[in-house]
Amino acid sequence: METAINDLISQVKSQLLDRFTNSGAHVDLIDAIHGLSWEQAGQKQENFPYNIWQLTEHIRITQFDILEFCRNPSYVSPNWPSGYWPKHSSPRDSREWKQTQTSIREDHKAFIDLLMRNDVDIFRRFDHGSGQSLFNEALLILDHNAYHVGQILLIRKVNGWWP
Repeated sequence: METAINDLISQVKSQLLDRFTNSGAHVDLIDAIHGLSWEQAGQKQENFPYNIWQLTEHIRITQFDILEFCRNPSYVSPNWPSGYWPKHSSPRDSREWKQTQTSIREDHKAFIDLLMRNDVDIFRRFDHGSGQSLFNEALLILDHNAYHVGQILLIRKVNGWWP
């Protein structure tokens, strides 16, 4: 029985890894923002509530929050909702835009590393929080990022910035 359970957990982890590393039918975040200048990322359309920078930085902040919540029981999340959005409406320069992208990649990899650890039960509810598990938080990242990547792609298409 234990072998069957371990095999099932291994399969679930493998399928989650596939979702985290292969975009499948969707465009992943890195591809969605690839080739955008920091000026384009900060440009806001009149009828859109957010620009690409704000959405990308929101993804970065949220993904970091989820990662830290999962690996550090003492972590304190930012205030909702203000703490999950950037303080300014556009990146200050190309360095800041690149740093956001680098941080997203690094935190993404760190979450995958945590998810794939052999000593981690992805279904065990954390002792902290309100009943979350690593599995639940993995789905949250995937769902949250997909939602906002769709918004980023829409902005790119409206502006003629998507091939």
